Amino acid sequence: MPAPPPFEARLVSARTLGPSVRELTFERVDGQPAGFQPGQWFNAILPVGPGEPISRSYSIASEPDGSPRFALAVTHVRGGPASTWLHELTVGAALRFVGPFGFFTRPAVGGPPSLMIATGTGVTPLRSMVRAAVLAGSQAPMWILLGVRHEEDLLYRDEFDALAREHACVRFEPTLSQGSAAWTGRRGYVQTHVRELWEALRATGAGEPHAYVCGLERMVGSVRAMMKTELGAPRQQVHGERYD
Repeated sequence: MPAPPPFEARLVSARTLGPSVRELTFERVDGQPAGFQPGQWFNAILPVGPGEPISRSYSIASEPDGSPRFALAVTHVRGGPASTWLHELTVGAALRFVGPFGFFTRPAVGGPPSLMIATGTGVTPLRSMVRAAVLAGSQAPMWILLGVRHEEDLLYRDEFDALAREHACVRFEPTLSQGSAAWTGRRGYVQTHVRELWEALRATGAGEPHAYVCGLERMVGSVRAMMKTELGAPRQQVHGERYD
């Protein structure tokens, strides 16, 4: 299929999510709906330096709500020209985008019980899925297992906590690999907790669960292997997206 046509979008707001992560909210200049499915991504065309523009792919962190707006969460990579440029971008600046792209999606209505497993900014497409489902009134369980090093790295923590309080179908399970002595929650890598949560989700009787896994290739591959060999999950019930 031909690629979607490019469009321009203007930065309307920005905020800090973590020590190295900045959320950027854009609005299409033409006023058309952003038009994506929860879990998809856009290509940003960045005029970095004097040469040809460079292209970078970013998962969409916001839910499709029919508006021209969409949010991206960008990790600042030391020495990375694209992420450095985006972290310095000022409100009002316009960029060219292409998309949406991607098959790592979950329907907002009629989605299955889901164990959502992420590390770092891998949680951004899962946030889109959860927010879209809640907005649509879905009652299917959505359990988010987010792994990071430190407590300050937990992206959207307050929001996920609030969603879990307000919606019985949402559960937020953060885990830290280098948590401080004051941390009382889960510890270790996400792989440590997958079996427990998968079996607990199956035991709810809400239906056969699916796993949505997003992060670096090593983690995604490890969880996929665990789901297949240890938990016997059919391939079609395990959905993955890697960032490297």
